[in-house]
Amino acid sequence: MVELVIYGIVLGSIISLGAIGLTLVYGIIRFANFAHGDFLSAGAYVALFMVTGLLAWIGIPDTTFGSLSFGWRMAIAFPVSMAVVAGVAILLDQILYRRLRAKGSGPVILAMSSLGAAFIIRMIILILWGADSLFYRPGLMRPAIELPLGAKIRPDQVLILFMVVVLVSSLHLFLKRTKMGKAMRATADNKELALVTGIDTERIIMWTWGIGGALAAAAGILYGIDVQLHPYMGWNFLIPLFAATILGTIGNMYGALIGGLTIGVAQQVSTAFLMPTYKLPVAFVIMILILLIRPEGIFGKE
Repeated sequence: MVELVIYGIVLGSIISLGAIGLTLVYGIIRFANFAHGDFLSAGAYVALFMVTGLLAWIGIPDTTFGSLSFGWRMAIAFPVSMAVVAGVAILLDQILYRRLRAKGSGPVILAMSSLGAAFIIRMIILILWGADSLFYRPGLMRPAIELPLGAKIRPDQVLILFMVVVLVSSLHLFLKRTKMGKAMRATADNKELALVTGIDTERIIMWTWGIGGALAAAAGILYGIDVQLHPYMGWNFLIPLFAATILGTIGNMYGALIGGLTIGVAQQVSTAFLMPTYKLPVAFVIMILILLIRPEGIFGKE
């Protein structure tokens, strides 16, 4: 059971990264982005292209860092993939969502358009890489680290937790200390008032999409390192992402972090009593219960 909790924290940290991006977008633009899960897939597959294709062609050595399962190729691919997906998210907003907002389209129309965007991203992945599960470095197994109470954790999973801490802490400092971060918080609190005070809300929206896309890409890459890549991985993450966002209160970054960890642990612990195929329904049940019992989330005001 202790090992399941540890694995749940690893999974939950990945969910948290995606949920933070999702809740930031909703907090400022006020619509549910159903393409967010496929941003995870896009980030994972862009990194795959670089690790197994572009960087290999350039001649970057495929050595590993100590007991980790990857080396310089992934170290280079990770930030580049985040930047690429951030650019995709901004471009998608500029050519689709911004025009719909200008026409006065409501949240439902925006949500349905994001669902169409999700299908397009997934079909591109299927066309380029096929439907098979893939790995960044197939056949490489690293010894696990022994923990108290007989639990084990792989070095890659330790790095995943470390990377999540670094990314979330960096975002926290950005939102608290920088002028742009403060402007984003002001826009999330009251967009009309932000406009009156001279804040360029369209620029804020671009930053929001960029950060959300980058965090989603990071989550997808970390999940690919921990498990494997497949075209529907982002779609399968969508319900846990929304469950974490709702649990932690929509628009609350720190709530999304706690919500993601809670959902991840609940999904992993459930495998002690249920088949692993029921992990997704567990997240769905939690989301329904939250909506019925406390729809404003754990940090929301009644």
